[in-house]
Amino acid sequence: MFFLAHCPIKSIEYQQFCFYFVYQYKYMHMKITDLIVLMAIVSVSCSSSGQEEDKTAKNNTMYKVEKSENDWKNELNPDEYKILRQCGTEAPGTGKYYNFFEKGTYLCAACGFELFDSKTKYSSGSGWPSFYDIISDSNVVLIEDTSLGMVRTEVRCANCGGHLGHVFPDGPKPTNLRYCINSIALKFEVEENKKQ
Repeated sequence: MFFLAHCPIKSIEYQQFCFYFVYQYKYMHMKITDLIVLMAIVSVSCSSSGQEEDKTAKNNTMYKVEKSENDWKNELNPDEYKILRQCGTEAPGTGKYYNFFEKGTYLCAACGFELFDSKTKYSSGSGWPSFYDIISDSNVVLIEDTSLGMVRTEVRCANCGGHLGHVFPDGPKPTNLRYCINSIALKFEVEENKKQ
């Protein structure tokens, strides 16, 4: 990923956007000309804005776990707070669960709510832990995200509203979905510990 390492725009969100389109080109056979044009458009729009928008998690959904932002800041470490409460993104390929394939359950790092079963985790090559399904439809909330000049679907914990990542329609069967999730937003519970 020479382009990402030498990218003049250092925001993680822009690098995630570029990484996604490189992924689309490599695995989804996107035309290279389309890839270059899209990356150029985003590069110009990001560099001309000069400021990052406030991406603090806000919507009208009511969650079972309601805390003030000061409480979240005291409870979460700075990286967890940036991802879970401010809708941040970890750098691709850096998360502890990216190449992790133990048997068990993935929980929300903020509240411990069950989100993903390890049986649905797969290697997508995207740079983030990927799952093709969730434990239950009621365990996550899906929200339209129009940041970075594109429309995506954000994934949040249904219990506390913590930002987890995004879901894309390019996953494997049977769902054809790829839940692209930040490792920092997850905690892992080993299968044998769960039985006790």
